[in-house]
Amino acid sequence: MSEVFEDSEDIAAARALARSFLTDVQAVHGLPVSARAMGMVQLVVSELVTNARKYAPGPCLLTLEIHGGAVEVSVWDSNPTPPAVLASDPTRIGQHGLEIVMAVGKSFAIHREPVGKRITTSIVLADDPGGDAAGRQL
Repeated sequence: MSEVFEDSEDIAAARALARSFLTDVQAVHGLPVSARAMGMVQLVVSELVTNARKYAPGPCLLTLEIHGGAVEVSVWDSNPTPPAVLASDPTRIGQHGLEIVMAVGKSFAIHREPVGKRITTSIVLADDPGGDAAGRQL
């Protein structure tokens, strides 16, 4: 599923699209989606779309796809400059978006495109049956 967003008011719409997509994945396709995954995907979508709207001129494109028990979240924008991935600093106010995305995803990648860039992360859909939260394996 892909959707173009053109202004900052669309950030809430992007979160709603992610929620609807995952609800359909569970209801229509029978794939389990944990409450944690539902929340983390919406958070990641919000952070990536916010950054695209804040730092790139023009629209951004959100794509959600299911691959091997995870949802791949990808956001394209027109700015070719890769984002600055800052070191963790609990005293810094703001600019923690990519830090959050990298912490909750099982993967993270920045791809240069012929126009702009694409940032992609993957969130595991279901938590471990033993109760362990899904996510990055440390």
